[in-house]
Amino acid sequence: MAAKLSSAGGSSRYSIAANSEINVTPFVDVMLVLLIIFMVAAPLATVSVKIELPPASAPPSQSPPKPVYISIQPNGSVYIGDFKTSLSQMGDDLKRNIGKRDPTKERIYIRADKDTEYGDFLEVMNKLQDNGFYSVALVGEDQNKGK
Repeated sequence: MAAKLSSAGGSSRYSIAANSEINVTPFVDVMLVLLIIFMVAAPLATVSVKIELPPASAPPSQSPPKPVYISIQPNGSVYIGDFKTSLSQMGDDLKRNIGKRDPTKERIYIRADKDTEYGDFLEVMNKLQDNGFYSVALVGEDQNKGK
């Protein structure tokens, strides 16, 4: 807070009165420094290579096929969607599930319980590869869910 010296009246030679005005000088200094920083940094954020992009002529994509989920329970039970299957029948059940689509291009999503044994998981992966399913995605729980 600033003080104001006045010589008018009072018991001493100088009396001190309170000044209630806000000192904006530090605020202005900080704002000028930030302005200079942004003026210097803004040209660095732009792309310096100028190109003219062609218009997209791709047809609108069709809705993707229904994803295929394989679930593995801790006891080793395997499910395709909601239906239980065995490792020996899994390849045939998957091919029946995807229909006429190409198995090499079909993505299979694997959901495994955290207590599933690694060997059970690898058996499912090996059966998928043996039956021509090479695109596999692993599904996990979102850590930020509910936060």
